[in-house]
Amino acid sequence: MKTVRLGIIGMGAQGGYYAEFLTKGKIKNMVIGAICDIDPDKKATCKERYPDIPFYDNYIDMLDSGNVDAIVTCVPHYLHPEMGINALKRNIHALVEKPAGVYTKQVKELNEFAASKPELTFGIMFNQRTNPLYQKVKEIIDNGEIGNIRRTNWIITTWWRPQGYYDQSEWRATWGGEGGGVLVNQAPHQLDLLQWICGMPKKVYSNVKYGYQRNIVVEDEVTTMLDYGNGATGVFITCTHDVVGTDRFEILGDKGKVVIDDSKKVTIKRLTKPESELSSSLSWADVMKIFRGQGLSDIYSEEVLEFESVWGAQHIAVMENFAANIVEGTPLLAPGSDGIHGVTLANAIHLSSWLGTEIEIPLDEELY
Repeated sequence: MKTVRLGIIGMGAQGGYYAEFLTKGKIKNMVIGAICDIDPDKKATCKERYPDIPFYDNYIDMLDSGNVDAIVTCVPHYLHPEMGINALKRNIHALVEKPAGVYTKQVKELNEFAASKPELTFGIMFNQRTNPLYQKVKEIIDNGEIGNIRRTNWIITTWWRPQGYYDQSEWRATWGGEGGGVLVNQAPHQLDLLQWICGMPKKVYSNVKYGYQRNIVVEDEVTTMLDYGNGATGVFITCTHDVVGTDRFEILGDKGKVVIDDSKKVTIKRLTKPESELSSSLSWADVMKIFRGQGLSDIYSEEVLEFESVWGAQHIAVMENFAANIVEGTPLLAPGSDGIHGVTLANAIHLSSWLGTEIEIPLDEELY
């Protein structure tokens, strides 16, 4: 196979973007094979815009048509595992949107079925993993440049959504439609990046507000404490009601610190000696000099890197990588099996807030 025929399930905003990328030839080794949506209006629009592309109002019919080699699921979160499994059953490659599902139990079923089909490609749209900024940060952490992690702090409140955003659809910001709020809609990329770069915590304890500043039933404000089980701790904060928003991710190690601002700038401070050695060797007089801003070059060096992000480029990169895996065997940047980690974190954060207690990971799926 030299060209992957992709079936797009769901022609909302995201599905529409993918169709545009493909028709403009922006994705190597991939074309549109078919489109599926249950909305009659979408059918009329697609017939006009993509007259030569087969259209289906039932995704099973599309899977059985012989017109697609792979699918992408641009549908409500609950449906991702079901559609992924049904595609793989028919020997069709599956790329699921984030999050991989709503419950770890259903995502685990998807992962287990995908594992039984190793000849097929199973990916997830974690497009931020293709972001050069986060790839660089992961490289720094993996190489031990700032030593062992002691603390992580991420405040990501740039998800401002007015009430009109929630009122545009009956399924949006509902338990039955989306399965949650900011944790499953806006922040899955950050939950994935957090564990991809820093590892999964062993415990979480959260304070979550439901319908705090918006007329919705799911969460719009989250503050979570993370315990990595080795002494390292973390804080993750997100919300949808901060109109001026903050995006700042700090990773403190025993040999330095990484600070990411606005997902555009990375500041790396590398200590000349591990912090424990500085603690035991520096005098109080040395410390006072540091407080006055003197002799800092003897303590650490600083490197600042700036990155530009073009919207759409990272989605295209995931799709190209997915196609390259099918055609050439190129390793996946975002294997579908990794999707369970972010869902685990979201489930644990919800459960902690409902029970008012610390939750160990892996969590009790039946209790959730």
